[in-house]
Amino acid sequence: MVLAQLGGSISLAVEQMSNATIIDDNVMNQCLNEISRALLQSDVNFKLVRDMETNIKKIVNLHDLSGGHNKRRIIQKAIFTELCRILDPGKPSFTPKKGQASVIMFVGLQGSGKTTTCAKYAYYHQMKGWKPALVSSRAGAFDQLKQIATKAKIPFYGSYTESDLVRVAFEGVKRFKKENCDLIIVDTGGHHNQEASLFEEMHQVAEATKPDLVIFVMDSSIGQAAFDQVQAFKQSVSVGAVIITKMDGHAKGVGALSAVAATKSPVIFIGIGEDKDEFEVFDVKPFVGRRLLGMDYLSGFVDKIHEVVPMDQQPEVLQKPLQRNLTLRIVYEQFQKLLKRGSIGQVFSMLPRSCVELVPEGLEKDIEAAIESYVTMMGAMTNEELDNSDPKLITESQIERIALASGRPVTEVMGMLQHYKRLTEVKSKMKGEMSSLSQNVNAQQMRKLRLQRRLENLEHICRIRYTGT
Repeated sequence: MVLAQLGGSISLAVEQMSNATIIDDNVMNQCLNEISRALLQSDVNFKLVRDMETNIKKIVNLHDLSGGHNKRRIIQKAIFTELCRILDPGKPSFTPKKGQASVIMFVGLQGSGKTTTCAKYAYYHQMKGWKPALVSSRAGAFDQLKQIATKAKIPFYGSYTESDLVRVAFEGVKRFKKENCDLIIVDTGGHHNQEASLFEEMHQVAEATKPDLVIFVMDSSIGQAAFDQVQAFKQSVSVGAVIITKMDGHAKGVGALSAVAATKSPVIFIGIGEDKDEFEVFDVKPFVGRRLLGMDYLSGFVDKIHEVVPMDQQPEVLQKPLQRNLTLRIVYEQFQKLLKRGSIGQVFSMLPRSCVELVPEGLEKDIEAAIESYVTMMGAMTNEELDNSDPKLITESQIERIALASGRPVTEVMGMLQHYKRLTEVKSKMKGEMSSLSQNVNAQQMRKLRLQRRLENLEHICRIRYTGT
């Protein structure tokens, strides 16, 4: 939730500016000061923050804008652009292709989460139809890699007896190439410091395995120090991409991202938890829009719809979840599913600030405890109360009975009902946005059909011209 809290601070500053009656220099400066304070607290470099403020003020000259311009939107766009500039690391020089054998070597310091990240990277691609394999050239981490790989049903290679770790890496890559694996991931050793022995070992493994891409795995908690760390590794090995881990649990995560971007090193993924699916592709615009400004928070959901639902069914799927009235029973059932599924922090970190605020006060840092308390209280309700869509209809005597039955204070039950009311308001807002998204899907479907018809017509013309039939 640390990242969500940073995003909440930034989006709150933008929202307060938007709510101002008149947008003038004082209002804009106050907004920029709040954003700068939040970024500095996340260990973003002072010069980057100062340059961001300066650039926004150059882009947005309120005195030169005529009355017809939307000043709020212009300022928001400038903030979005500058945050993207700070965090944009560029694109990787090499991208693996499905069906073609690629060797990916992971490097990094001890404790950065390298072995877990290797498994996440493999699992992510496995879910997309790749055939990944894991090779451990780390004597101390073979058991860990074996356990993770076995659980995810990913082929792995390593040795308890072979002391020559370079040979282990070579043999593992050779074996999986013969087995036609198209993504061979090599986990290398790490040390507590950037020791010469670490770099020498990496050189030897790289010489033996000939990796197509070297990925540097880095702990987000180091913040601005990421700049020096990435530079040191780039000078010693051919680092082509970076993965930043533990983005869910440290305030310096955005500081680390900005520092890596300053080295012109492409960040390709971020780790947002311990589970194998708590792993996200890093794309700076959706990241800034969804995580830091509370915009575009439905894009991930829509992308998933595009992947798994046929085009002609997408409008119905986008609209159907929001057609029913939101009752306490629906919330109760969804919270129960969340508790069973796990990864609750990840789910909430993807939501806009308005949804994050639904967590009971004082429990922001323990989402699971908050949801468990809600489930306990809702479990003490009657069927009539759960099927109710208006919390005002629940009387004081009912609230007292729910509190007694669930063992929770009356104030917590009242707070839960208040948060449920706010959730219905969020749903109402989302319904309009989902309707707009559904219209966009319909437009995409029509464009696809028109393109298909043009191609068919072109094919017909070519056939007549060249074959006479």
